[in-house]
Amino acid sequence: MRAKLRHILNLPVRGRSDGLNSAGKLADARTGYYRYWRFLTNCRRIGTLTLLLPLAACLLGPDFKDPPAPISEKFLKAAGPALADAQDYRDWWKSFHDPVLNHLIELAYAQNLTLMGAGTQVLQARAALGIAIGEFYPQSQEAGGGLKYSGQSRTDPLSTPLAPRYFWRDNLGLGVAWELDFWGKFRRGVESADAAYLASIATYDDVLVTLLGDVTTTYIGIRTTQRQIEIAKDNVLKQRKALEVAQARYTGGAASKLAVYQAENVLGQTEAAIPQLQIQLDHGLDALRLLLGMPPQSLDALLSGSSGIPVPPTYVAVGIPADLIRRRPDIRAAELQAAAQSAQIGMAEADLYPAFSLTGAFGSAASNVRGAKLSDVFTGKGILFGFGPSFSWNILNYGQITNNVRVQDAKLQQLLLNYQNTVLTAQKDVEDGLATFLDSQTQVAHLRESVVAANAALRIALTEFNLGTRDFTTVLTAEQNLYSAQNALAVASGNVSSGLTEVFRALGGGWQIRDGNEFVPPAVRDEMRARTNWGDVLPPAGQPQPPAPGLPSSQDIGPRVRAPEW
Repeated sequence: MRAKLRHILNLPVRGRSDGLNSAGKLADARTGYYRYWRFLTNCRRIGTLTLLLPLAACLLGPDFKDPPAPISEKFLKAAGPALADAQDYRDWWKSFHDPVLNHLIELAYAQNLTLMGAGTQVLQARAALGIAIGEFYPQSQEAGGGLKYSGQSRTDPLSTPLAPRYFWRDNLGLGVAWELDFWGKFRRGVESADAAYLASIATYDDVLVTLLGDVTTTYIGIRTTQRQIEIAKDNVLKQRKALEVAQARYTGGAASKLAVYQAENVLGQTEAAIPQLQIQLDHGLDALRLLLGMPPQSLDALLSGSSGIPVPPTYVAVGIPADLIRRRPDIRAAELQAAAQSAQIGMAEADLYPAFSLTGAFGSAASNVRGAKLSDVFTGKGILFGFGPSFSWNILNYGQITNNVRVQDAKLQQLLLNYQNTVLTAQKDVEDGLATFLDSQTQVAHLRESVVAANAALRIALTEFNLGTRDFTTVLTAEQNLYSAQNALAVASGNVSSGLTEVFRALGGGWQIRDGNEFVPPAVRDEMRARTNWGDVLPPAGQPQPPAPGLPSSQDIGPRVRAPEW
């Protein structure tokens, strides 16, 4: 083996001169060879030590456990007549059977800028996880070299008197420093980065759930306002006819001018409501454009194809409150953020103990002093190296490290409390949505009866006024009651649909539509890849997307790093 090594290193084999006629040159070659041999032997010993150290390594800090969640056994409104057992909430907006709404959802998912921004945060967290994984490998790997012309001072007591005053020196080298993960600092770092990566995905899903709810609620508001405008215009026509009747009776002497003034007053109030409703409609359209990522432009073509307030289904599934923990992305994000912070405690505690490292340097150097040549940097006699273990320990830190551990623990406790508050808020959101959905249905039923009665009252009032058995005040009151009841019915009908949307949003449905898709649209992905080498972290369109660099799937990241339940 030694002969083979000498052949590789281009050194003479024993018993052969290979052109080395000088005994001095042969001795230099043998010395270089034995230096190589000792270097490789020491590397083998240090490598064995490197493999043994992790076997005794510790893992500092607490292991994250599922935090307690304040969950009730069932929703208070779950006993309502319009509720059923749990179902799939993936495409909940399709339960309205409105093709325009379905198309708006597709556009928003593809074009909303806020959602794209959340997607880029997922890419940031994915790249940050790759950085954390890289800490397992030698943290410092540096190759260098140089050529330098030096001149020594003859008056400097630190200068070498035997060396020439002016000389050239060149060098080539490679330095490596590898801090071993003896206390689990880097493992905790990967754990924290992985949890932060999964939390960014949950945050993206939460933004998506919010977007779907906002688009649906905005669309329902637009259709509700359009219905209110239609009702106002229809009542304007009815009130103008009543005004014509009042003017005719006044002209004929059968009624006073008071009836005409009262009719004009009611008509003016109803006509004035239309511009206000138009302002409300324009605001809704502006909000919809923003959600769709569109500049100001007409939405008439986009909103054509259906009309009227979307009709919700009679039954809706809510399940049990415990389902929220598995389904709602904001709850998952809060839990994963706490998990990421929990690992930070172990990273901070590792600074209390010594850090063990392996350092090494290998290279060569030569000069033109004492008959040497700069080209000797490529020969055995120019070789220099150093390799060995080291440690560092912050002994007198004046309590800074301990207080940093306390800071990280306090942050964890804050996130745990935030998690519990998020769970409570989720249940409140569901209860609010159910209350709006169920109670608005009851309100709609009563208002429909009210509209029927108001229509009948107006017909009778007009008939009796024409017969002269009633004054015009009765007609005006009937007109106002009819308009008020019809307008309230439109608002209540919109509230039923909005309440159901609130329920689905609170239940955390809809984020599943991202399955199989990247977190940024193809145009954004191509733009980023054209600007930066993203490699496998952001593959081209059509290629499968790994969940994280170096980690095939969330289930393969180790027993301590928990995968999301979606």
